[in-house]
Amino acid sequence: MWPRGCRRLLTHVLASCTRPTWDPKVWARLRGACKASTRATPAVFRWEEDHYEDGVKWKFLEHKGPYFAPPYEPLPDDVTFYYDGKPVKLSPGAEEVATFYGKMLDHEYATKEAFQKNFFVDWREQMTSEEQKLIKHLHKCDFSEIHKYFFDRNEARKALPKEEKQKLKEESNKIQEEYGFCILDGHREKIGNFKIEPPGLFRGRGDHPKMGMLKLRIMPEDVIINCSKESKIPEPPTGHKWKEIRSDNTVTWLASWTENIQSSIKYIMLNPSSKLKGEKDWQKYETARQLKGVVSDIRAQYRVDWKSREMKKRQRAVALYFIDKLALRAGNEKEEGETADTVGCCSLRVEHIQLYPELDGQQYMVEFDFLGKDSIRYYNKVPVEKEVFKNLKLFMENKNPDDDLFDRLNTTILNKHLQDLMDGLTAKVFRTYNASITLQNQLKELTNGEDNVAAKILSYNRANRAVALLCNHQRALPKTFEKSMQNLQTKIDAKEQQLKEAKKELKSAKADYKAKKNEKSKKELEKKKKQFARIEEQLMKLKLQATDKEENKQIALGTSKLNYLDPRISVAWCKKYGVPIEKIYNKTQRDKFAWAIDMTSEEFEF
Repeated sequence: MWPRGCRRLLTHVLASCTRPTWDPKVWARLRGACKASTRATPAVFRWEEDHYEDGVKWKFLEHKGPYFAPPYEPLPDDVTFYYDGKPVKLSPGAEEVATFYGKMLDHEYATKEAFQKNFFVDWREQMTSEEQKLIKHLHKCDFSEIHKYFFDRNEARKALPKEEKQKLKEESNKIQEEYGFCILDGHREKIGNFKIEPPGLFRGRGDHPKMGMLKLRIMPEDVIINCSKESKIPEPPTGHKWKEIRSDNTVTWLASWTENIQSSIKYIMLNPSSKLKGEKDWQKYETARQLKGVVSDIRAQYRVDWKSREMKKRQRAVALYFIDKLALRAGNEKEEGETADTVGCCSLRVEHIQLYPELDGQQYMVEFDFLGKDSIRYYNKVPVEKEVFKNLKLFMENKNPDDDLFDRLNTTILNKHLQDLMDGLTAKVFRTYNASITLQNQLKELTNGEDNVAAKILSYNRANRAVALLCNHQRALPKTFEKSMQNLQTKIDAKEQQLKEAKKELKSAKADYKAKKNEKSKKELEKKKKQFARIEEQLMKLKLQATDKEENKQIALGTSKLNYLDPRISVAWCKKYGVPIEKIYNKTQRDKFAWAIDMTSEEFEF
């Protein structure tokens, strides 16, 4: 927590300008206020202390390297794989990959043809020549004993006594202490994903064409280490060596490697609560906040460009309108067949939209239907302005369904234009701006200061839902949803019965007091009133919880809350309406947004 004078000064600075000033006089006063306290220097103040030029992120970085997945443990002798009804003893490499499939027998992925096909191709590559001659058809393979073995092992782990679970937790904590922290410019910082993912079968999102392919085990020889030249270089596991050791202080990753499925580079990064991550977050939201000052001019310009003589300008203007109005992603080019058929705004095809001069009583309607990021379907019917509708008709003329809607536009052209409009502006900045401003406006509209905390939290979640809908953050209905709703309804029914009984007892106590008018009956009446009020409040909380759960069942609130909503909006709302911050952000999230919690007053405006 900031010392009082320091907090007051910094709050004033941040609340009064779009970007916090870096005036040396202001920071001198701030430093003096901080020195007046014996408390630890806040992370946000360290940003100013450790600010480097020319893209330098750090001067000293030391860490232990990644924690590798443990080696494969062969199956017990009594767990058998069968082919065509006969037991087969697999070689270690083939057996390990067979266990990946066996573990997933009860998963939906294992029923998909592409998953089965890709798995079988990659599995056969791990077999010996004798195994390849024998095992030629997946449908003749019996993984049931393998599946049962891992299922039973998981159940046994869940049933471990408390003492055994505590031992496992202590072992995990030891690994965390050794590998989960680094020294960055004199500060001990937490590392995010310090464990390298074990080998397994690739799943992907939606109907990914590579689902079921084998994710190979990452070895030290695949890993590039990034640390200071003067630091103690992490030791690779015995008998191994690193692929490369670098000292690149213009990046924030500690280790990297290339995975084999999509040839994408994976990184070990700092924890979201770290100084560098916090600074990056803060800068991201300040850039989105800066857009607030110029967005009116940008909107006016793209409306002018709808009538441009240049087709390129028209397409760019319409695409920007959709990015602004619908929070669509720009979309990136990708190699055909490498990923699922997902698109963004710039890569929309003619088949992805339908035009309706009039629909549901509204004019100029556009129907969108395509797969967005992570193969999540984007389906939306929206009214658009007349000029946009006319332009879309023009863009679609004489084109086939699989032709590009914006054939004169790509993400490179769009991003260059956005940079010309405002330094640092991208489609994601638009998305962050619109998400944050939507949350702020919804909170103002929905929050009733007279409500209790439970009702205010429902209002907050409804405001967050409006953002999730804008950004198309959907999720599949949880498998446990119906059961958890039934359990909640059982609690509500029981509480309603309790309330009925409390009401009867209160009525009886009132009659008793009316008849006797003594101190004892008066105390009993007060006791029954408090009991009734307490049960009534508990019932209301349960009903609000049920409403919230029902409205949330297919909406993912976490994505927008962690990535697109300026946390200062939520913190200011909590402080203004007396809602404990832990009701909005859990411990991990509070660590991530510690900078916002410390620097934000209830007067903050995005």
